[in-house]
Amino acid sequence: MARLYHVPLSPFCRKVRLVLAEKKIDVELIEERYWEADPDFMRRNPAGKVPILKMNGRTMPDSMAICEYLEEKNPTPPLMPSSAEGRYEVRRLVAWFDDKFHQEVTTKLLYERVNKKLMKQGYPDSKNVKAGARAIKYHLDYMAWLLDHRRWLAGDAMSIADFAAAAHLSSLDYSSDVDWTRSDTVKDWYAKIKSRPAFRSILSDQVPGFPPSAHYNDLDF
Repeated sequence: MARLYHVPLSPFCRKVRLVLAEKKIDVELIEERYWEADPDFMRRNPAGKVPILKMNGRTMPDSMAICEYLEEKNPTPPLMPSSAEGRYEVRRLVAWFDDKFHQEVTTKLLYERVNKKLMKQGYPDSKNVKAGARAIKYHLDYMAWLLDHRRWLAGDAMSIADFAAAAHLSSLDYSSDVDWTRSDTVKDWYAKIKSRPAFRSILSDQVPGFPPSAHYNDLDF
């Protein structure tokens, strides 16, 4: 069986978990406190980051590289378009969420409110929290614009781009940091993707000391 070294609320780990589950690949989840820089962990990935997937005799870091590997090895169901233009758009949006959204929102909200406490790095910086709360509005509006023109974020079919976005939003939704009243379009998209069987293990995550929001695992939120 494959092994995934992960952190429950990490959006990068969640993206990989969603792809594995959608493709019905059994995986053993091993929680890794990467910030402790355990020597065994550092040997698996000298970059000191999760996720790390051990599969088919390989040890693989980097969430998007893992997702594309899984897509090439297990093409059914497809999570990347067949056209070069479609694949470009998926990769562009994955980079948007894993770079821009991550820096402007996830690090300002999830990392300040949860990760700092877990890592014993002090209290949240209120300026960062306020900046993240402002920035997420822009990103939700951008998602609403995309979904007004497309069935899914990158086009007519669900893709890794949807999983990247849902991974970030689900991590933030754990602590009620997403205003779902801002866009019915985005809320409907999230309800649709949240109801997929691939999401079940994510919705059962529990982080000691941080209970999830009341609606977190409610499919009809």
